[in-house]
Amino acid sequence: MASKLRPFSIPKRFPIWVSLNLRFSSSSCAARTQNSNIEVDPTPSSPIESVSAVRSLKNKLSLENPVGHTDSSIKIFRWASLQRNLTADTYCQVVLKLGFCGDTREMEELLCEMVRSDCVGLGEKLEFLMGSLCGRGRLSEALGVFNVAVSDVRSLSISACNVLLGALVRERRDFDSVLFVYKEIVKVGIVPNVETLNCLIEGLCEMGHIDYALNQFRRMDKKGCVPNSRTFELIMRSLCSSDRVDEALKVLDEMSEIGCCPDRSFYGSIIPLLCRANRLDGAIKLFRVMIASDRSQDLSVHDNLISCLCENLRLDDAINLIEEMGEACLVPTGRMCVAVVKAYCKLCEFDKAKNFLDEMGVFEVEAYNALLESCCGTGRFFEAIKLLKEMAERGAIGRFSLNILIRRLCEEGEICTAQEVVCRMIVSSYAPDAATYSSLIIGHSKNGSSNDALKLFQRVCGENCVLDSESYHELIEMLCSTKKIMEAVEVFRYMSNKGCSLHGSSFSLLIREICQMGRVDEAIRLRALAFSIGTLCSTAAYADMISGLCGLNKARDVAVIFSQMLAEGCTLDVETYCILVRALCVYNKVRESAILFDRMIGDGFIPDSDTLEVLLSCMVGCSRLHTIMQSLEKIIDQEGLPNSMMYNMIINGLWKEGHKQEASKFLDRMLGKGLVPDVATLGLLVGTVEVL
Repeated sequence: MASKLRPFSIPKRFPIWVSLNLRFSSSSCAARTQNSNIEVDPTPSSPIESVSAVRSLKNKLSLENPVGHTDSSIKIFRWASLQRNLTADTYCQVVLKLGFCGDTREMEELLCEMVRSDCVGLGEKLEFLMGSLCGRGRLSEALGVFNVAVSDVRSLSISACNVLLGALVRERRDFDSVLFVYKEIVKVGIVPNVETLNCLIEGLCEMGHIDYALNQFRRMDKKGCVPNSRTFELIMRSLCSSDRVDEALKVLDEMSEIGCCPDRSFYGSIIPLLCRANRLDGAIKLFRVMIASDRSQDLSVHDNLISCLCENLRLDDAINLIEEMGEACLVPTGRMCVAVVKAYCKLCEFDKAKNFLDEMGVFEVEAYNALLESCCGTGRFFEAIKLLKEMAERGAIGRFSLNILIRRLCEEGEICTAQEVVCRMIVSSYAPDAATYSSLIIGHSKNGSSNDALKLFQRVCGENCVLDSESYHELIEMLCSTKKIMEAVEVFRYMSNKGCSLHGSSFSLLIREICQMGRVDEAIRLRALAFSIGTLCSTAAYADMISGLCGLNKARDVAVIFSQMLAEGCTLDVETYCILVRALCVYNKVRESAILFDRMIGDGFIPDSDTLEVLLSCMVGCSRLHTIMQSLEKIIDQEGLPNSMMYNMIINGLWKEGHKQEASKFLDRMLGKGLVPDVATLGLLVGTVEVL
């Protein structure tokens, strides 16, 4: 049961000699209210008691379980807030706890009370609240504190406002919040500094409003601010990212004119961007400024610049930079060495690449692998084998290096030499892996050695290896060319179970061979399997399946395959159109065949004579010839009909359907081309003359 406290007032002062431990304290009362519905009396008490009551909350509230404490804590604070001389620190503790718990409504109410109380040190505490909430990622609550502060025209320091602005920009909050804070800062008379404007510019750049950011940048002097290194970095980074590199270089010149000294962050950000944009002159110029300012210890900047120089085959400049690094006691990275080697190899200067590695004392295997791959790629296998031996002597060799040589030999059909390298690989305690098997299968496939390839493939299956897509492509095409179709199907099923996709051309070839065997059902099952692993079925493969189904008189399956074909967005070619039109006519799908024929003509395709004859026979037999007259007229205008028989079919068909005027027009066209009507058509002509 709730008990009511007596008015919390002391009737008389305690003697000074009474122990402080015996005095009444509000903290004990406050503690009891957390577990009971106590009605507190608002009678004023001493400031010590009020502060003590509120400070008891400090260790009671926790962010892990705030709900169980919030209600009772608010009651305590309500009681304490009615006491005299409540300090700003007291308010601050409770507001901060509520902000961390996300209780925005209660927090804002207490903030308003805090501002109305006009406590000593109120401004400092508001700034402390904003900074603490921003540090915890409570930006909505920090905005609430800011809003209360500026609405009461409280003077906040610009540094505190910058903390809030910076947090909003970093967290990618909506730009409206950033703009609101900036406008309020100006409205209450707080003078922005360069950090404030940097936050605004960064927010504009993040939103893609680069021109607005440039406008703010140009107006900084009118606001009494001088752009610093961070300002120029933000502007140049955004311009480079938007492919406005020329403007970025002009901004760089402005930076030099005003004497702004770039910091390390500027160099690390802008030089790689200029390299990526292939503006080497600007990158080198800025790099020299960095060296002159003794800020040359950032290896990533060297790395980007040297790689870019090598990509542009400016090897002399790249080598000079590497030598300068040595003078500065900086060790070139492996990526730099690889870039130099690749550049030499592009120029076919393999000896210079080898000398560079020797002079630099490079032992990293990546650089040697780059040289090895270039030698193999240009067919310089003798030099590659020699280099491989030297790599082994230096200890800069591994399975990957051996696989490079094996792969290139197999791609060139040098399977015997590749097998010798594999034997040396095994002797060197390197077991063949999936990359090795993939290369050997490619070699056997290129040589047409189907038995050797299948034997090796069975070993791959036994070891449960996953080959690369190129090896599957070569193997399946070789098996199809040697008419080992079911073995090719087995390979495709294995690779599909491993989640590997097949080249579209290889899959189309496989489907065609299966359909020619009359196993269309197997082809349809493979299509479903291919779709599940991301291998798309080509228009040609669909055409083969539809043609095979037509030969088996499976009209319903044709419709299903055609629907799947359209659903996958396949583009029909002339062959597929002809197959589909013939199939629909065979199954007496008159309306559908007419629609497809019109679409075919609309796409600019002309059917072959066999397809056109089948279509005309179907339309005449069903008295629907008039439905395709516009398309037929387009064919006649472009190429004409193949023979007089088709003219006779059209004229007789139109006449029987009652379209005598159109029939007469076609008769005139036929005669105009010098073709002779048959007897039936002449009979119609004679009948017409007699009527006239």
